[in-house]
Amino acid sequence: MDVQIIADSACDLSEKDYQAYQIERVSLTVMMDNKYYLDGQTISAKKIYDEMRDGKSPKTSQVSPEDFRAAFTKYAKKNQPCLYLAFSSELSGTYQSATIAAKDVQEDYPEWQLQIIDTKCASFGYGLVVLRAAELAKQQRSLEEITASSKYYADHMEHIFTVDDLEYLYRGGRVSKSAAFVGTLLKIKPLLHMEDGKLIPLEKIRGSKKVFQRMLAIMEERGTDFSNQTIGISHGDAIETAEHLAEMIKARFTVKEIKIRMVGSSIGAHSGPGTIALFFSNEKYQ
Repeated sequence: MDVQIIADSACDLSEKDYQAYQIERVSLTVMMDNKYYLDGQTISAKKIYDEMRDGKSPKTSQVSPEDFRAAFTKYAKKNQPCLYLAFSSELSGTYQSATIAAKDVQEDYPEWQLQIIDTKCASFGYGLVVLRAAELAKQQRSLEEITASSKYYADHMEHIFTVDDLEYLYRGGRVSKSAAFVGTLLKIKPLLHMEDGKLIPLEKIRGSKKVFQRMLAIMEERGTDFSNQTIGISHGDAIETAEHLAEMIKARFTVKEIKIRMVGSSIGAHSGPGTIALFFSNEKYQ
């Protein structure tokens, strides 16, 4: 049987992506106004951004072991091999929930094959890894082949983020109140990246134009083989800015393809509207 790819909603794929590749989604929870919503299913990212602009501070929680048990059991009953690609364990407890559930399900179905990868990735950088795995699954590659390719791609995925307003990072505990205030006053744009699954401040830059130029410079410094890979851009309800960055990339590099997706509500609840993130591989595409 074909390998079933499973991902959580922090990969920021579109509904069309999930349907086209028959990817099984498990959703993180978003809490707002004392109500609970399933990221990407019962609440949209656009709704979250609109509420944040009005001053609300949504919270999020990981996928529960119970939700994973339900998803895993569905395929274990059919003895269909599965690969679950997880949102970085440094940013969420979702990976841990999956490992707890997997142990329980495999006790009942010991012959069932399941691989779980902590991608150490987030947002559409994570999504690109999921899409590549799904492409290989469609080609009827083995679980071992897809797992090895996914690990390689995840290990070499670069994440370069900037946010529109430091206030949202302050609310999420990423910067201090004084840093947020001073940064906003001086129109400082922070650049952040991922190191071993953690979101790490990289540089502070004055002004939007300079921050995008710097993102492209980092892409040139770290990236390679652009003509053979898909470049990812995700945005916090800022499609025009994302498209502008895509045009800048096309003008500077020869790229195979650029895909743009909106940052979903589980990540957007922390990064806020106006976030722009760039994703690319720092090794040859496989």
